[in-house]
Amino acid sequence: MIEITATMVKALREKTGQGMMDCKKALSECGGDVEAAIGWLRKKGLAQAERKAARTTSEGLIAAHAADGGGAMVEVACETDFCARNEEFKKMVRQVAELAAAEPDGPVGETEHIQAAVQACFNKINENMRYSRGAKISAATIGHYIHHNGKVGVLVGIEGEIAPELLNDLCMHIAFADPMAITADQIPAEVVEREKRLAAEQAVESGKPAAVIEKIVAGKTAKFLAANALLEQPFVKDEKKKVKQVLGPAKVTGFVRFQVGQE
Repeated sequence: MIEITATMVKALREKTGQGMMDCKKALSECGGDVEAAIGWLRKKGLAQAERKAARTTSEGLIAAHAADGGGAMVEVACETDFCARNEEFKKMVRQVAELAAAEPDGPVGETEHIQAAVQACFNKINENMRYSRGAKISAATIGHYIHHNGKVGVLVGIEGEIAPELLNDLCMHIAFADPMAITADQIPAEVVEREKRLAAEQAVESGKPAAVIEKIVAGKTAKFLAANALLEQPFVKDEKKKVKQVLGPAKVTGFVRFQVGQE
């Protein structure tokens, strides 16, 4: 029987980030074969993750990564705020954002590399965690903003010239105002129809005549669209101006806003 030395255990621990006792047991189970021991630890970690998967993951963090011509933002959920504040968890979420930035534009699903990064962090922290969602945007200029608590994040793509300070203010505006779309005509038709229906029902209940109801519905719909279309919203730092007036020639090509726990 091969002797499992402290040097062997230390080397495996450095490779996997697992505890000394787990590394020693893995080497013993695998006859000192390092690669087999790594596989043994991975299977053990997957089994533990499966047992904990039913636990609620209501906490988490958001991270963004910008590179030349593109950027990505991700949300990774976990069980507790204690875990979300763990440096290993924070490091992993940043790594996942970087991995997501290498994917095509649009929603980013859980790739093999993302799954491996989350699993490796689970193996170290041993708390249920999962990749919730991600998004990639390509544009000439990418802006991003992560609130100080890591619970709200914004990623935005811009074509045309924009001052760095204004880009940052735009990201903060989106975080605060939570628009549904860039322009009014991009707001989903079913959402607009729902608002029209609610406005009509309220007007009918108040006993208004048909001609007045039509005007009320039109007015409330216009107000709803202006409140939820980014370019039509009053700019958070100067409410006398709309966002489109503040941007000037710069064009918003896309944006994403994530809030932990809100799909």
